Amino acid sequence: MGAGAWTVAREDWGSRSDYRRAMVSDPSPPLPRSGATGGLYRRFVEPLLRTDEGADAEQLSRISLAILGETALRRDWPVVRDALQGLALELQRRDPRLQQTLFGCRFANPVGLAAGFDKNGVAAALWDRFGFGFAELGTVTWEAQPGNPRPRLFRLAAERAALNRMGFNNDGARAVRRILERQKLPPAGQRPAVLGLNLGKSRLTSLQLAPDDYASSLELLAPLADYAVVNVSSPNTPGLRELQEESQLRRLVERLRRLPACPPLLVKIAPDLEDDAIDAIARLAYEEGLAGVIAVNTSQDRLGLGQRRLAATGRLLEEEAGGLSGRPLRQRALEVLRRLRATAGPALPLVGVGGIDGPQAAWERITAGASLVQIYTGWIYEGPILVPEILEGLVQQLERHGLATLAEAVGSGLPWRSAP
Repeated sequence: MGAGAWTVAREDWGSRSDYRRAMVSDPSPPLPRSGATGGLYRRFVEPLLRTDEGADAEQLSRISLAILGETALRRDWPVVRDALQGLALELQRRDPRLQQTLFGCRFANPVGLAAGFDKNGVAAALWDRFGFGFAELGTVTWEAQPGNPRPRLFRLAAERAALNRMGFNNDGARAVRRILERQKLPPAGQRPAVLGLNLGKSRLTSLQLAPDDYASSLELLAPLADYAVVNVSSPNTPGLRELQEESQLRRLVERLRRLPACPPLLVKIAPDLEDDAIDAIARLAYEEGLAGVIAVNTSQDRLGLGQRRLAATGRLLEEEAGGLSGRPLRQRALEVLRRLRATAGPALPLVGVGGIDGPQAAWERITAGASLVQIYTGWIYEGPILVPEILEGLVQQLERHGLATLAEAVGSGLPWRSAP
Protein backbone atom coordinates (compact mmCIF):
# COMPACT_ATOMS: atom_id res chain seq x y z
CA MET A 1 0.00 0.00 0.00
CA GLY A 2 1.51 3.31 -1.04
CA ALA A 3 1.50 6.61 0.84
CA GLY A 4 -1.70 7.71 -0.90
CA ALA A 5 -3.49 4.57 0.22
CA TRP A 6 -2.30 5.08 3.79
CA THR A 7 -3.65 8.63 3.68
CA VAL A 8 -7.05 7.50 2.43
CA ALA A 9 -7.26 4.83 5.11
CA ARG A 10 -6.29 7.25 7.90
CA GLU A 11 -8.70 9.95 6.78
CA ASP A 12 -11.51 7.44 6.36
CA TRP A 13 -10.93 6.03 9.84
CA GLY A 14 -10.53 9.43 11.45
CA SER A 15 -13.83 10.70 10.05
CA ARG A 16 -15.87 7.81 11.48
CA SER A 17 -16.66 9.18 14.94
CA ASP A 18 -20.29 8.08 14.60
CA TYR A 19 -19.23 4.59 13.61
CA ARG A 20 -16.77 4.35 16.54
CA ARG A 21 -19.55 5.35 18.93
CA ALA A 22 -21.81 2.72 17.39
CA MET A 23 -19.17 0.07 18.08
CA VAL A 24 -19.55 0.71 21.82
CA SER A 25 -23.23 -0.20 21.86
CA ASP A 26 -23.24 -2.72 19.00
CA PRO A 27 -20.06 -4.82 18.56
CA SER A 28 -20.79 -5.73 14.93
CA PRO A 29 -22.85 -3.09 13.10
CA PRO A 30 -23.11 -3.60 9.34
CA LEU A 31 -20.59 -1.72 7.25
CA PRO A 32 -21.41 -0.86 3.63
CA ARG A 33 -19.30 -2.33 0.90
CA SER A 34 -18.19 1.18 -0.01
CA GLY A 35 -15.65 1.32 2.88
CA ALA A 36 -12.12 2.55 2.20
CA THR A 37 -10.60 -0.90 1.78
CA GLY A 38 -13.40 -2.21 -0.41
CA GLY A 39 -13.25 0.93 -2.54
CA LEU A 40 -9.51 0.75 -2.99
CA TYR A 41 -9.68 -2.93 -3.86
CA ARG A 42 -12.42 -2.44 -6.45
CA ARG A 43 -10.64 0.52 -7.97
CA PHE A 44 -7.10 -0.81 -8.22
CA VAL A 45 -7.17 -4.61 -7.90
CA GLU A 46 -10.44 -5.96 -9.27
CA PRO A 47 -9.77 -4.62 -12.81
CA LEU A 48 -6.61 -6.76 -12.84
CA LEU A 49 -8.61 -9.90 -11.99
CA ARG A 50 -11.40 -9.62 -14.55
CA THR A 51 -9.57 -11.53 -17.27
CA ASP A 52 -7.12 -14.41 -17.41
CA GLU A 53 -4.59 -12.17 -19.12
CA GLY A 54 -2.97 -9.07 -17.72
CA ALA A 55 -1.02 -8.71 -14.51
CA ASP A 56 0.81 -11.88 -13.49
CA ALA A 57 -1.08 -13.52 -10.61
CA GLU A 58 2.04 -14.60 -8.73
CA GLN A 59 3.68 -11.20 -9.10
CA LEU A 60 0.60 -9.49 -7.65
CA SER A 61 0.79 -11.78 -4.62
CA ARG A 62 4.51 -11.13 -4.18
CA ILE A 63 4.02 -7.37 -4.26
CA SER A 64 1.15 -7.56 -1.79
CA LEU A 65 3.13 -9.71 0.63
CA ALA A 66 6.19 -7.48 0.38
CA ILE A 67 4.06 -4.50 1.44
CA LEU A 68 2.36 -6.48 4.20
CA GLY A 69 5.69 -7.79 5.46
CA GLU A 70 7.12 -4.28 5.83
CA THR A 71 3.88 -3.16 7.47
CA ALA A 72 4.04 -5.99 10.02
CA LEU A 73 7.51 -4.89 11.11
CA ARG A 74 6.42 -1.26 11.43
CA ARG A 75 2.98 -1.77 12.92
CA ASP A 76 3.86 0.25 16.05
CA TRP A 77 4.74 3.36 14.05
CA PRO A 78 1.95 5.91 14.69
CA VAL A 79 0.94 6.37 11.06
CA VAL A 80 0.96 2.62 10.43
CA ARG A 81 -0.85 1.88 13.69
CA ASP A 82 -3.58 4.39 12.80
CA ALA A 83 -4.04 2.90 9.34
CA LEU A 84 -4.22 -0.63 10.76
CA GLN A 85 -6.80 0.50 13.31
CA GLY A 86 -8.88 1.87 10.46
CA LEU A 87 -8.53 -1.39 8.58
CA ALA A 88 -9.63 -3.37 11.64
CA LEU A 89 -12.55 -1.04 12.23
CA GLU A 90 -13.78 -1.72 8.72
CA LEU A 91 -13.18 -5.47 8.48
CA GLN A 92 -13.47 -6.97 11.96
CA ARG A 93 -16.80 -8.24 13.26
CA ARG A 94 -16.84 -9.18 16.94
CA ASP A 95 -19.78 -11.23 18.08
CA PRO A 96 -19.66 -13.69 21.00
CA ARG A 97 -22.01 -16.01 19.12
CA LEU A 98 -19.21 -16.74 16.64
CA GLN A 99 -16.59 -17.65 19.24
CA GLN A 100 -15.43 -21.24 19.71
CA THR A 101 -12.71 -23.10 21.57
CA LEU A 102 -11.32 -26.00 19.57
CA PHE A 103 -8.28 -28.19 20.32
CA GLY A 104 -7.26 -25.74 23.03
CA CYS A 105 -7.39 -22.66 20.78
CA ARG A 106 -9.88 -19.84 21.21
CA PHE A 107 -11.22 -18.66 17.85
CA ALA A 108 -12.85 -15.23 17.83
CA ASN A 109 -14.67 -16.23 14.64
CA PRO A 110 -14.65 -19.25 12.31
CA VAL A 111 -13.19 -17.65 9.16
CA GLY A 112 -9.50 -18.24 8.45
CA LEU A 113 -6.97 -17.51 5.75
CA ALA A 114 -5.99 -20.79 4.09
CA ALA A 115 -2.39 -21.88 3.68
CA GLY A 116 -0.66 -20.92 0.45
CA PHE A 117 -0.90 -17.13 0.54
CA ASP A 118 1.46 -16.15 3.37
CA LYS A 119 3.96 -18.91 2.72
CA ASN A 120 6.75 -17.49 4.86
CA GLY A 121 4.60 -15.90 7.54
CA VAL A 122 5.72 -12.36 6.74
CA ALA A 123 2.31 -10.88 7.67
CA ALA A 124 1.57 -13.15 10.63
CA ALA A 125 1.11 -10.14 12.91
CA LEU A 126 -1.55 -8.54 10.69
CA TRP A 127 -4.18 -11.10 9.76
CA ASP A 128 -6.52 -10.29 12.63
CA ARG A 129 -6.77 -6.73 11.24
CA PHE A 130 -8.30 -8.21 8.09
CA GLY A 131 -11.05 -9.74 10.21
CA PHE A 132 -9.75 -13.31 10.23
CA GLY A 133 -10.28 -15.46 13.30
CA PHE A 134 -7.20 -17.45 12.34
CA ALA A 135 -4.56 -17.68 9.64
CA GLU A 136 -2.59 -20.65 8.40
CA LEU A 137 0.97 -19.86 7.35
CA GLY A 138 2.99 -21.89 4.87
CA THR A 139 3.35 -24.41 3.42
CA VAL A 140 6.79 -24.51 5.07
CA THR A 141 9.39 -27.19 4.32
CA TRP A 142 12.60 -27.95 6.21
CA GLU A 143 14.76 -26.97 3.24
CA ALA A 144 14.32 -23.71 1.37
CA GLN A 145 13.15 -24.41 -2.16
CA PRO A 146 12.21 -22.34 -5.22
CA GLY A 147 9.22 -24.44 -6.25
CA ASN A 148 8.27 -25.37 -9.79
CA PRO A 149 9.20 -23.41 -12.93
CA ARG A 150 7.13 -20.38 -13.88
CA PRO A 151 4.48 -19.68 -15.00
CA ARG A 152 2.84 -21.69 -12.24
CA LEU A 153 -0.20 -19.68 -11.10
CA PHE A 154 -3.07 -18.99 -13.50
CA ARG A 155 -6.36 -17.15 -13.20
CA LEU A 156 -9.60 -18.62 -14.55
CA ALA A 157 -11.50 -15.38 -14.11
CA ALA A 158 -14.86 -16.35 -15.63
CA GLU A 159 -15.05 -19.39 -13.34
CA ARG A 160 -13.71 -17.53 -10.26
CA ALA A 161 -11.03 -20.19 -10.06
CA ALA A 162 -7.27 -20.65 -10.21
CA LEU A 163 -4.81 -23.31 -11.30
CA ASN A 164 -1.53 -23.51 -9.42
CA ARG A 165 1.52 -25.71 -9.54
CA MET A 166 3.66 -23.72 -7.13
CA GLY A 167 5.53 -26.68 -5.59
CA PHE A 168 5.96 -25.54 -1.96
CA ASN A 169 8.13 -22.55 -2.78
CA ASN A 170 9.25 -21.10 0.56
CA ASP A 171 12.30 -19.89 2.44
CA GLY A 172 12.59 -22.98 4.65
CA ALA A 173 11.77 -23.57 8.31
CA ARG A 174 14.85 -21.86 9.74
CA ALA A 175 14.19 -18.66 7.80
CA VAL A 176 10.49 -18.73 8.67
CA ARG A 177 11.35 -18.93 12.35
CA ARG A 178 13.53 -15.83 12.02
CA ILE A 179 10.75 -14.03 10.13
CA LEU A 180 8.20 -14.80 12.83
CA GLU A 181 10.57 -13.87 15.65
CA ARG A 182 11.30 -10.49 14.06
CA GLN A 183 7.59 -9.65 14.25
CA LYS A 184 7.60 -10.10 18.06
CA LEU A 185 4.29 -11.89 18.11
CA PRO A 186 2.37 -12.43 21.33
CA PRO A 187 2.89 -15.93 22.76
CA ALA A 188 0.85 -18.80 21.36
CA GLY A 189 -2.60 -18.77 22.93
CA GLN A 190 -2.54 -15.02 23.53
CA ARG A 191 -2.98 -13.74 19.98
CA PRO A 192 -5.98 -11.88 18.56
CA ALA A 193 -6.01 -14.40 15.69
CA VAL A 194 -4.97 -18.03 16.04
CA LEU A 195 -1.89 -18.89 13.95
CA GLY A 196 -1.43 -22.29 12.36
CA LEU A 197 1.64 -23.59 10.55
CA ASN A 198 1.17 -25.78 7.49
CA LEU A 199 4.13 -28.14 6.99
CA GLY A 200 5.16 -30.04 3.88
CA LYS A 201 7.86 -32.42 2.72
CA SER A 202 11.03 -31.02 1.19
CA ARG A 203 11.08 -31.95 -2.49
CA LEU A 204 14.43 -33.77 -2.31
CA THR A 205 13.49 -35.83 0.73
CA SER A 206 12.41 -39.40 0.01
CA LEU A 207 9.08 -40.72 1.26
CA GLN A 208 10.97 -43.06 3.57
CA LEU A 209 12.63 -40.11 5.30
CA ALA A 210 9.56 -37.85 5.18
CA PRO A 211 8.64 -38.28 8.87
CA ASP A 212 12.01 -36.94 9.99
CA ASP A 213 11.78 -34.08 7.48
CA TYR A 214 8.39 -32.98 8.82
CA ALA A 215 9.60 -33.50 12.40
CA SER A 216 12.59 -31.20 11.90
CA SER A 217 10.31 -28.38 10.75
CA LEU A 218 7.76 -28.94 13.48
CA GLU A 219 10.30 -29.18 16.29
CA LEU A 220 11.81 -25.85 15.24
CA LEU A 221 8.54 -23.99 14.69
CA ALA A 222 6.28 -25.55 17.33
CA PRO A 223 6.91 -22.82 19.95
CA LEU A 224 5.49 -20.25 17.51
CA ALA A 225 2.41 -22.21 16.42
CA ASP A 226 -1.04 -22.44 17.98
CA TYR A 227 -1.58 -25.54 15.84
CA ALA A 228 0.21 -27.37 13.04
CA VAL A 229 -1.02 -29.01 9.83
CA VAL A 230 0.50 -32.00 8.08
CA ASN A 231 0.11 -31.26 4.38
CA VAL A 232 0.18 -34.57 2.53
CA SER A 233 -2.23 -33.56 -0.22
CA SER A 234 -0.64 -30.98 -2.49
CA PRO A 235 -0.64 -32.24 -6.08
CA ASN A 236 2.50 -30.27 -6.92
CA THR A 237 5.23 -32.24 -5.11
CA PRO A 238 5.94 -35.61 -6.76
CA GLY A 239 4.84 -38.55 -4.63
CA LEU A 240 3.51 -36.41 -1.77
CA ARG A 241 -0.05 -37.73 -1.94
CA GLU A 242 1.23 -41.25 -1.30
CA LEU A 243 1.61 -40.10 2.31
CA GLN A 244 -2.20 -40.06 2.56
CA GLU A 245 -2.15 -43.87 2.42
CA GLU A 246 -3.12 -45.15 5.86
CA SER A 247 0.12 -46.88 6.86
CA GLN A 248 2.30 -44.04 5.58
CA LEU A 249 0.19 -41.39 7.28
CA ARG A 250 0.11 -43.30 10.56
CA ARG A 251 3.90 -43.60 10.56
CA LEU A 252 4.21 -39.87 9.91
CA VAL A 253 1.72 -38.83 12.57
CA GLU A 254 3.22 -41.11 15.18
CA ARG A 255 6.66 -39.60 14.53
CA LEU A 256 5.37 -36.06 14.98
CA ARG A 257 3.33 -36.78 18.07
CA ARG A 258 6.45 -38.13 19.80
CA LEU A 259 7.92 -34.61 19.78
CA PRO A 260 7.90 -33.25 23.34
CA ALA A 261 6.24 -29.94 22.42
CA CYS A 262 3.96 -31.07 19.60
CA PRO A 263 1.11 -28.56 19.20
CA PRO A 264 -2.42 -29.64 18.22
CA LEU A 265 -1.92 -31.54 14.97
CA LEU A 266 -4.29 -31.58 11.99
CA VAL A 267 -3.99 -33.24 8.58
CA LYS A 268 -5.01 -31.68 5.27
CA ILE A 269 -6.43 -34.06 2.67
CA ALA A 270 -7.09 -34.02 -1.08
CA PRO A 271 -10.51 -33.77 -2.71
CA ASP A 272 -9.62 -36.56 -5.11
CA LEU A 273 -9.61 -39.39 -2.55
CA GLU A 274 -11.99 -42.31 -2.87
CA ASP A 275 -14.56 -42.81 -0.14
CA ASP A 276 -12.71 -45.70 1.49
CA ALA A 277 -9.55 -43.59 1.75
CA ILE A 278 -11.52 -40.73 3.33
CA ASP A 279 -13.01 -43.18 5.83
CA ALA A 280 -9.55 -44.55 6.66
CA ILE A 281 -8.20 -41.07 7.38
CA ALA A 282 -11.19 -40.27 9.59
CA ARG A 283 -10.57 -43.44 11.61
CA LEU A 284 -6.84 -42.76 11.80
CA ALA A 285 -7.48 -39.22 13.05
CA TYR A 286 -9.59 -40.60 15.87
CA GLU A 287 -7.19 -43.42 16.75
CA GLU A 288 -4.07 -41.24 16.70
CA GLY A 289 -5.63 -38.34 18.57
CA LEU A 290 -5.36 -35.79 15.80
CA ALA A 291 -6.88 -32.40 16.57
CA GLY A 292 -8.80 -32.29 13.30
CA VAL A 293 -8.91 -32.70 9.52
CA ILE A 294 -8.82 -29.95 6.90
CA ALA A 295 -10.87 -30.72 3.80
CA VAL A 296 -9.77 -30.04 1.11
CA ASN A 297 -6.64 -29.12 -0.84
CA THR A 298 -6.64 -28.28 -4.56
CA SER A 299 -7.88 -30.84 -7.07
CA GLN A 300 -6.19 -32.68 -9.90
CA ASP A 301 -9.64 -33.32 -11.33
CA ARG A 302 -10.59 -30.61 -13.82
CA LEU A 303 -14.17 -30.58 -12.52
CA GLY A 304 -15.79 -30.15 -15.92
CA LEU A 305 -13.25 -27.60 -17.16
CA GLY A 306 -10.95 -29.95 -19.04
CA GLN A 307 -11.62 -28.22 -22.37
CA ARG A 308 -11.04 -24.77 -20.94
CA ARG A 309 -7.99 -23.20 -22.59
CA LEU A 310 -5.42 -21.31 -20.51
CA ALA A 311 -4.64 -17.96 -22.13
CA ALA A 312 -1.09 -17.92 -20.73
CA THR A 313 -0.05 -21.24 -22.29
CA GLY A 314 -2.57 -21.86 -25.05
CA ARG A 315 -3.15 -25.41 -23.77
CA LEU A 316 -6.29 -27.09 -22.49
CA LEU A 317 -6.72 -27.36 -18.75
CA GLU A 318 -6.74 -31.15 -19.00
CA GLU A 319 -3.23 -30.94 -20.48
CA GLU A 320 -1.86 -28.80 -17.65
CA ALA A 321 -0.33 -29.94 -14.38
CA GLY A 322 -1.41 -28.41 -11.09
CA GLY A 323 -4.27 -28.15 -8.65
CA LEU A 324 -7.59 -26.43 -9.29
CA SER A 325 -9.10 -24.18 -6.63
CA GLY A 326 -12.01 -21.77 -6.33
CA ARG A 327 -15.70 -22.00 -7.15
CA PRO A 328 -15.59 -25.20 -9.29
CA LEU A 329 -14.27 -27.08 -6.23
CA ARG A 330 -17.21 -26.16 -4.00
CA GLN A 331 -19.40 -29.22 -4.52
CA ARG A 332 -16.63 -31.81 -4.25
CA ALA A 333 -15.22 -30.14 -1.13
CA LEU A 334 -18.68 -30.33 0.43
CA GLU A 335 -19.02 -34.01 -0.43
CA VAL A 336 -15.68 -34.88 1.20
CA LEU A 337 -16.60 -32.91 4.30
CA ARG A 338 -19.93 -34.71 4.62
CA ARG A 339 -18.18 -38.07 4.25
CA LEU A 340 -15.71 -37.19 7.01
CA ARG A 341 -18.51 -36.07 9.30
CA ALA A 342 -20.49 -39.25 8.68
CA THR A 343 -17.48 -41.44 9.46
CA ALA A 344 -15.86 -39.52 12.31
CA GLY A 345 -18.95 -38.10 13.98
CA PRO A 346 -19.14 -34.79 15.83
CA ALA A 347 -16.12 -35.33 18.11
CA LEU A 348 -13.50 -34.65 15.41
CA PRO A 349 -13.18 -30.95 14.47
CA LEU A 350 -13.31 -30.37 10.72
CA VAL A 351 -12.13 -27.36 8.73
CA GLY A 352 -13.87 -26.70 5.42
CA VAL A 353 -11.98 -25.11 2.56
CA GLY A 354 -12.42 -25.00 -1.20
CA GLY A 355 -14.80 -22.83 -3.21
CA ILE A 356 -15.98 -20.66 -0.31
CA ASP A 357 -16.62 -17.23 -1.79
CA GLY A 358 -19.63 -15.95 0.15
CA PRO A 359 -21.77 -16.33 3.28
CA GLN A 360 -24.00 -19.04 1.81
CA ALA A 361 -21.07 -21.29 0.88
CA ALA A 362 -19.61 -20.84 4.38
CA TRP A 363 -22.95 -21.66 6.06
CA GLU A 364 -23.30 -24.71 3.82
CA ARG A 365 -19.91 -26.00 4.98
CA ILE A 366 -20.61 -25.32 8.66
CA THR A 367 -23.98 -27.03 8.69
CA ALA A 368 -22.36 -30.00 6.92
CA GLY A 369 -19.95 -30.42 9.84
CA ALA A 370 -17.16 -27.86 9.63
CA SER A 371 -16.42 -25.96 12.84
CA LEU A 372 -14.12 -23.61 10.91
CA VAL A 373 -13.80 -22.50 7.29
CA GLN A 374 -10.88 -21.14 5.29
CA ILE A 375 -10.78 -18.90 2.23
CA TYR A 376 -8.12 -18.04 -0.32
CA THR A 377 -9.12 -17.97 -4.00
CA GLY A 378 -12.53 -16.46 -3.20
CA TRP A 379 -10.82 -13.86 -1.00
CA ILE A 380 -8.56 -12.85 -3.88
CA TYR A 381 -11.48 -12.38 -6.27
CA GLU A 382 -13.92 -10.79 -3.82
CA GLY A 383 -11.41 -8.74 -1.85
CA PRO A 384 -10.92 -8.18 1.90
CA ILE A 385 -14.60 -7.27 2.34
CA LEU A 386 -15.44 -10.96 1.92
CA VAL A 387 -14.48 -11.71 5.53
CA PRO A 388 -16.99 -9.34 7.20
CA GLU A 389 -19.63 -10.30 4.62
CA ILE A 390 -19.28 -13.96 5.60
CA LEU A 391 -19.35 -13.17 9.31
CA GLU A 392 -22.42 -10.96 9.00
CA GLY A 393 -24.14 -13.65 6.94
CA LEU A 394 -23.41 -16.30 9.55
CA VAL A 395 -24.84 -14.15 12.33
CA GLN A 396 -27.97 -13.55 10.25
CA GLN A 397 -28.44 -17.27 9.79
CA LEU A 398 -28.05 -17.92 13.50
CA GLU A 399 -30.79 -15.36 14.15
CA ARG A 400 -33.10 -16.70 11.45
CA HIS A 401 -32.77 -20.24 12.81
CA GLY A 402 -33.05 -19.17 16.44
CA LEU A 403 -29.59 -20.45 17.39
CA ALA A 404 -27.58 -18.98 20.26
CA THR A 405 -24.10 -19.97 19.07
CA LEU A 406 -22.30 -21.07 15.93
CA ALA A 407 -21.47 -24.39 17.57
CA GLU A 408 -25.18 -25.24 17.47
CA ALA A 409 -25.12 -24.90 13.68
CA VAL A 410 -22.13 -27.21 13.12
CA GLY A 411 -23.34 -30.41 11.46
CA SER A 412 -26.99 -29.40 11.90
CA GLY A 413 -27.89 -29.69 8.21
CA LEU A 414 -29.89 -26.47 8.46
CA PRO A 415 -30.58 -24.76 5.12
CA TRP A 416 -29.69 -21.23 4.11
CA ARG A 417 -32.61 -18.97 4.91
CA SER A 418 -33.08 -15.87 2.81
CA ALA A 419 -34.48 -12.68 4.26
CA PRO A 420 -38.28 -12.78 4.74
